[in-house]
Amino acid sequence: MTAVKRAAVIGTGTMGPGMGAVLERAGVEVALYDVSDEQLEKARPGVELARSVLDRLGDEGDGGAGVAELRFESDLAAALDGVDLVVEAVPEKLELKQQVFADFEQHVPDDAILASNTSGIPITKIAENLEHPERVIGTHWSNPPHLIPMIEIIPGERTSPEVTETTQELVRQIGYYPCTLKKEVPGFVENRVLYAIMRECLALVDEGVVDAEELDLNVKWGIGYKLAVVPPMALLDMAGLDIYNAVASYLNQDLSDEKGVSSTITERVDQGKLGIKTGGGLFDYDAERAAQLQKERAAALVAVRKALS
Repeated sequence: MTAVKRAAVIGTGTMGPGMGAVLERAGVEVALYDVSDEQLEKARPGVELARSVLDRLGDEGDGGAGVAELRFESDLAAALDGVDLVVEAVPEKLELKQQVFADFEQHVPDDAILASNTSGIPITKIAENLEHPERVIGTHWSNPPHLIPMIEIIPGERTSPEVTETTQELVRQIGYYPCTLKKEVPGFVENRVLYAIMRECLALVDEGVVDAEELDLNVKWGIGYKLAVVPPMALLDMAGLDIYNAVASYLNQDLSDEKGVSSTITERVDQGKLGIKTGGGLFDYDAERAAQLQKERAAALVAVRKALS
């Protein structure tokens, strides 16, 4: 398969603008699509923010290819015309994704790759009703996509090796790290690890062991700080497998195995307290504080990414 030169990003919610900006910066011509001009207007500030962050990252964030064109489209056929790659970023509903992928097949060239940014829906399920499931693959970007330089690649049961290889090369082309899964599991790798951490953190808060602020301090400057440099499997070797074996033999029995969702979360969701976007969740935020946090966190992630490169 040929290198990816033209792409369409479908959906301009949380992830689409940043993904589009990254592809643009790496020299890929991008059409950013949503169903209405109103939605596209809402996406423009996100694209500009991502571009400004990529400017701060410099050459390290763009794969060295130079900036291409990014345009906004509310006509699906126009967005998909002549593309080598489609990246779907619509809401996490299987039926919706199946429908949009069926729509893609009506408009894209025969050799175009159809990628989903799903956080955990099996790629095989998304592709099961398509004429050409062999060209469907998962590309799970992390949020914020213009800052986290790792993309999970998830082949479905019928994804062709050529599609997998071309997708891996694209990820390298944009200056990111591909992590290719050997088989599909719900949530893939990143979210399974993340949600295991979140479950234990919430259990510790629910049980009154620690409050939310102290827990965040502990994780940020304890395991979080360490894991950014020494990841889990390497950490096992560094600490000693005998030590892990001894501690896990008693500690694993006491860790949370909750199958439901913490009441700390469900109660707040029922009250409409959803986090920064509603002005409060586990913590409270006004507009000024939310903007300040966004700026501070972006700067910190840029600094960490440069330090780890």
